[in-house]
Amino acid sequence: MEPVNQADAPTALDHDARQLKSMGYTQELARRMSGFSNFAISFSIICILAGGITAFPQALSAVGGASIGIGWPVGALFALVVAASMAQIASSYPTAGGLYHWSSILGNKGWGWATAWFNLLGLIFVVASVNFGVYDPFFKTLIAPLFGINPDSLTFWHQTAFIAAVTLSQAWLNHSGIRITTILTDLSGYLIFAIAVLLTLALLGFSKTPLDFGRLIDFSNFTGFDGGAWPKQGMLAAFLSGLLLTIYTITGFDASAHTSEETHDAARNVPKGMLRSVAWSALFGYIMVCAFLLVMPDIKEGVKQGGGFFNALLGTLPAWLRVALGMGIFLSNYLCGLACLTSCSRMMYAFARDGGLPASNWLKKVNETHCTPGAAIWVSSILAIAATLYGDAFAVLSTGSAVFLYVSYVMPVAAGLGAEGKTWVRKGPFNLGMWSKPIALLAVLGGAVLVYVGIQPPNEKVLYISLLLIVVMAVFWYGLGVRTRFAGPPEVKIEMAGEVDVANT
Repeated sequence: MEPVNQADAPTALDHDARQLKSMGYTQELARRMSGFSNFAISFSIICILAGGITAFPQALSAVGGASIGIGWPVGALFALVVAASMAQIASSYPTAGGLYHWSSILGNKGWGWATAWFNLLGLIFVVASVNFGVYDPFFKTLIAPLFGINPDSLTFWHQTAFIAAVTLSQAWLNHSGIRITTILTDLSGYLIFAIAVLLTLALLGFSKTPLDFGRLIDFSNFTGFDGGAWPKQGMLAAFLSGLLLTIYTITGFDASAHTSEETHDAARNVPKGMLRSVAWSALFGYIMVCAFLLVMPDIKEGVKQGGGFFNALLGTLPAWLRVALGMGIFLSNYLCGLACLTSCSRMMYAFARDGGLPASNWLKKVNETHCTPGAAIWVSSILAIAATLYGDAFAVLSTGSAVFLYVSYVMPVAAGLGAEGKTWVRKGPFNLGMWSKPIALLAVLGGAVLVYVGIQPPNEKVLYISLLLIVVMAVFWYGLGVRTRFAGPPEVKIEMAGEVDVANT
């Protein structure tokens, strides 16, 4: 067991442990994360230097500049609405695997079971897509040439070996204790801020392109355009498709909830972590992607370049600065993957703790030395590696992760919308008050639009995966009798806020 930090206030630790026990669970994980660390892990997963770069071509090839100047704020507002609704529930029920618990408590165990599967698949896809991005474009395009490696010489097997090495190293760091992960994700929070600001200033400072702010509101339908990401479609559909840039980038903030049992004063710090990570990512991300658009010599050429747009922009900078930024971006993305794996493993651990997964008795084990869910960490990493073996991996993984995660975000929000004022009448320290139901309703409606957009061509594979998941869940739940064997989380009297009473199950 890792020693308890004597500097920690015992009353706060005792309160967190009592609150967790009142929800039917014993404190097993090491509670070492501060409020900033809880913010940092979500901010690291969001990582504007990951999705803000890799998904930028998808937005640009939708409706051009308007996808950036208008689409980013619209998408960010939706993310903030969802985060606010989730934060209110997290304040009442601060447990690892929060979304699954929230859906079970506010809805029923079947709703919670389905939420868990959508969330878990989305988290596996996030780990896979981020680490795929660590390889391509960041290592392959930015780092490999520095070591004299010709990117064109790298094969599928080089890619697989690199992604496997990266993912397994993140698993080892994660397994070694939350203290190490916390230090690295705290560092990542500062690093993302610093690199994003430096990158933005460098591009604007060395740009020879006259700044035309009219680009930010210019609607140009580039769907069907040579090199673009989208088949030909109407302007409204194209604008909605462009929102996937923001939605894919600003996702993963459920990590704050998944690490609730490792966070001090979780009922207060978890909601703050979620909201602050979304707000700061939205602000700094917007400034950065607007800079990409403004310094681009030619928008049409940028659409044709696709993922190569970023390398072209960096080519306008001095060599020493290009190398420094490339290394910083590469490290930020590696740490983003580390944070993603932390979130995924905690979700798997929490679901297994209640018997929701095959081999649950093994997956719920906590390492006695490091107080980390070791089995869940290594299984999560292996599944993420396997997901990258698919040929067109990044496009499917990035869109799929956004769709699956936001479905799992909206499900407990929808359950809370039905329970509020009936069985859920008292809340935690973070309370939306009279705005609770309107915000929850907006989150649910927006989630439905996102799912519709996310399964449109060329992302129809996400629809097939979604339908397959639903069919498999139905077979297991009804056909194989999971609904009779799965007890779900301990039943609690949800009218109580903060410390809740456990009912006999």
